[in-house]
Amino acid sequence: MATMKYKPTTPSRRHMSVASFDEVTKFTPEKSLIEIKKKHSGRNNYGKITVRHQGGGNKQKYRLIDFKRDDEKATVIGVEYDPNRTSYIALLQNDEGKKSYVIAPYGVTDGDVLYSGADADIKPGNTLPIENIPVGTIIHNIELYPGKGGQLVRTAGAQAQLMAKENGMAQVRLPSGEVRLVRLDCKATIGQVGNIEHDTIKIGKAGKTRHMGIRPTVRGSVMNPCDHPHGGGEGKSPVGRPGPVTPWGKPALGLKTRNKKARTNKYIVKRRNGR
Repeated sequence: MATMKYKPTTPSRRHMSVASFDEVTKFTPEKSLIEIKKKHSGRNNYGKITVRHQGGGNKQKYRLIDFKRDDEKATVIGVEYDPNRTSYIALLQNDEGKKSYVIAPYGVTDGDVLYSGADADIKPGNTLPIENIPVGTIIHNIELYPGKGGQLVRTAGAQAQLMAKENGMAQVRLPSGEVRLVRLDCKATIGQVGNIEHDTIKIGKAGKTRHMGIRPTVRGSVMNPCDHPHGGGEGKSPVGRPGPVTPWGKPALGLKTRNKKARTNKYIVKRRNGR
């Protein structure tokens, strides 16, 4: 995949870049695998904004993705763009004619046959239990609970590495650098997620973020004191309290939010900050 740049006909076009979509081979979605996606603009069922800076945006329909990979054998009949995620999706069809969408691995294209099962080959796009994957293999779409479907490493260009296996658990190094324990009977897909140059794309202008459904963000320091704890003062003023806070006075920017009740610390071998 590569990125394309525009001629600088306007200031916003000067630095704008877009994906070339070289990996995409199918440009219309499969009607049987799409659902209506309602817009909520960050509001809950009472109409109150619970997630700020959301609203507007282009219409989208949700593509039903098979994260479980239950089909033992299926053929790729198209690679598509998905507006709901950064990675591309591949349309598969098994011998019975059943179709399904999966996360498209890098290097997989039309005509490739993908397998799922303990005896599958170690090839990009094939899904196996982690206990059947050799140590050192690059993987993605990793399950945390057997049979639930892949939950980790699904974004564009992401990849994890299987580091070790012992005592019924596997050590997996995630893209963040965190090394985490995963059960050996969980599934994972071989290879790296496609669209690997997504993070090099430059949006270029404010209008494109509005098309994505993202509304403007205003800094608290430029507000009035009645609107934000950081507001007020003459000129550019400091925060004026021990640390930055949200508009409602809760600590922000660095506050740890991991739920201690989840008891997930025992599965983390090495944190992403190196501790």
